[in-house]
Amino acid sequence: MSSSIRALIEAEGLPADYMEVVDAHWRPLSETIAERALDHAGTGPLVVGIAGAQGSGKSTLAKALEVLLVEHNQRAAVLSLDDFYLTRAERLRAAEGHHPLFATRGVPGTHDVALGEAVLDALREGREVTLPRFDKAQDDRAPAGPFLTTPVDVVLFEGWCVGAAPQPAAALRQPVNTLEAEEDRDGVWRREVNRRLATDYAEWFGRIDMLVFLKVAGWDAVRAGRARQEAKLGAGPAVMDAAALDRFLMHYERLTRWMLEEMPGRADIVIPLGPDQRPL
Repeated sequence: MSSSIRALIEAEGLPADYMEVVDAHWRPLSETIAERALDHAGTGPLVVGIAGAQGSGKSTLAKALEVLLVEHNQRAAVLSLDDFYLTRAERLRAAEGHHPLFATRGVPGTHDVALGEAVLDALREGREVTLPRFDKAQDDRAPAGPFLTTPVDVVLFEGWCVGAAPQPAAALRQPVNTLEAEEDRDGVWRREVNRRLATDYAEWFGRIDMLVFLKVAGWDAVRAGRARQEAKLGAGPAVMDAAALDRFLMHYERLTRWMLEEMPGRADIVIPLGPDQRPL
């Protein structure tokens, strides 16, 4: 199994000493998940939500857990919230019909929730399914991903706002950044995001059995982590420079700050991260 983890570390471009993180943190986490999955046996796979700000290492963690669960004779499927983004054309229609800020992927209201529910339900019910894929460098839906056979024991559902809860209405009154102050002056966009969290997203996330939260050190850590992600994308029409990245992240700021405040109190497992995005 160490060879599989080392291959993952190399493929993800992680430092060689990341194996220490795996042994100290991710292997014990895999043991906890495996125990919960055994308790859940007979009722479909255990759905584990992995939430955390952009650049917090959610996808790497999910991939590591997928490998580590093999040690417990358990098969895992990895779903990424990012792969359920609406197509560019669909987001442009949402921008025209609701608010211009919905043209930018990220917040609730820019995902195909019905598709997400259908894929998750198929896995829970033991049906085979084709996974969607989203190409961030092109900012559009990619050709269909792999055909996934079932059954699986664990579904690892990772994403920046997986499991997020809506804010109190009073919290929406004041903008949190210049994007909201200048482009959402009347609060229409942020109220619609919040409404979606309370409705269809709540139903989608309600399928999660166990929630893991990667708690970053703060908003500055989000900017640094997302910049590292962008550098890995290479070339493409949607790859962002520093100014574009700053504006992009302002779409995420409100909900990210709210999750850092609210989610630790209800997540099943909270993993604080240091400035280097490694578990403390």
